[in-house]
Amino acid sequence: MIKMVQTVAKAALGVNEHLIIQKRRITHGSGSKRISIVTGTHGDELEGQYLAYRLGRFLNDNLDKVNGTVDIYPALNPMGIDSISRGIPMFDLDMNRVFPGSKDGTMAEVLCASIVEDLLGSDVCIDVHSSNIFLREIPQIRISVPTAETLVPYAKLMNVDLIWVHESATVLESTLAHTLNTRGVKTLVVEMGVGMRITQEYGEQLFIGVLNLMKELGIWTGDVSAVREPVVSIGREVGFVNSDAAGVFVPRVHFGDTIHEGECIGEVLDPLNGTVAEYVSAISDGLVFTLREYPIVYGGSLLARILKPEKEVTAV
Repeated sequence: MIKMVQTVAKAALGVNEHLIIQKRRITHGSGSKRISIVTGTHGDELEGQYLAYRLGRFLNDNLDKVNGTVDIYPALNPMGIDSISRGIPMFDLDMNRVFPGSKDGTMAEVLCASIVEDLLGSDVCIDVHSSNIFLREIPQIRISVPTAETLVPYAKLMNVDLIWVHESATVLESTLAHTLNTRGVKTLVVEMGVGMRITQEYGEQLFIGVLNLMKELGIWTGDVSAVREPVVSIGREVGFVNSDAAGVFVPRVHFGDTIHEGECIGEVLDPLNGTVAEYVSAISDGLVFTLREYPIVYGGSLLARILKPEKEVTAV
């Protein structure tokens, strides 16, 4: 049995200090499979912090049912988390645009290269992200079209509400997920919740999913709870609802609701005059999987994303 904290990457800072990226490794039994849970790439995305705690605490208490290796990386960008900054502080740099990095590059590139090197050898990696402070996202997994055939079966085990398959053109090659997928590590990108906050119910939901995936891989030998059947969006259109007016947005639908075209999903209020500046209507039928969290809006602000129904195919 191995249960230890290991240093993944280290870089010198001013005044004889160091930036240290760590992981927690839990190994037990004779199983050869390895799963890695990664979070904290963006310092303002904290939903994964609860998952890291929840999974680590649970495995601490149930080591006898672990048969393989679980690596938990709670903070790839510890300086960002400490300063509530999305990117790496002082560099104004989005860490998820630097992968795969370089051993001979800048400090950020060296750190990213060390992270990739450490993650190689994982059978599956779960890369957990949150939304920003403005929007709340339903628990979902985002997958590029070229990797869909391989990854969708794994994603269905994860207890999320939505699997959103993107066109490959929307997937940046400089992300951790793209880097790992091209190097043989099956990597699922999770988006859930809202920036700078922890939604405990989402953390619990994803925890059940991770345990279920570990069961499938043979890393977990204990019982698992039933998982929900996700909506799988492959080739389905997404409608974007934007504000036409400035003011305070008050939603009239709930996150995760299925709505109909023309239905009022919210109002933009004018607090000065005590009037409604805009009645916001749904542009189509579908599932509300993104909803505005931060109420102050301007013309063009994103208010919601709606997953449109599958198109019916008419027989010829």
